[in-house]
Amino acid sequence: QLQLVESGGGLVQPGGSLRLSCVASGFPLDGYAIGWFRQGPGKEREGISCISSGDGSSYYADSVKGRFTISRDNAKNTVDLQMNSLKPEDTAVYYCAAGHATSEFYESGRTPRYWGQGTQGTVSS
Repeated sequence: QLQLVESGGGLVQPGGSLRLSCVASGFPLDGYAIGWFRQGPGKEREGISCISSGDGSSYYADSVKGRFTISRDNAKNTVDLQMNSLKPEDTAVYYCAAGHATSEFYESGRTPRYWGQGTQGTVSS
C-alpha cells in the first residue's frame, strides 16, 4: 500500500510563498504519476498540478500556472510544490495524490488511487 504524507502548509501573507512536500512510503514513486489537489472553503476539489512518471512532463491548472512549480525526486520518493505569489484565493487544504496517469488529475470522472491526509495552506494578511 502506497502511503503519502504532506508537510509544509501554514499561514502566509498575500504575495508570499509556501513550499509543500509529499513523502511516499510503501512503494517506489517512480512508476506513478504524482501531483496535488486542493479544496478551498466552499469550493470543489481542484487538481492543480501533476508530473508524469515517464518523461517528467507536468500539468498546471490555469489558476496556478506561472506561480506554482512541481518537482519530483524519485531517489527520495518525494514530490514538492513551490507556491509563489500567493493570493487569498489559494487558501485551501492541499492534498498529495498518486495514480497511474496524469489525466487522473484533470479529467472529469477520473481520480488518482492514493491520497495523503492533506495540509492546510492559508493566505491572509
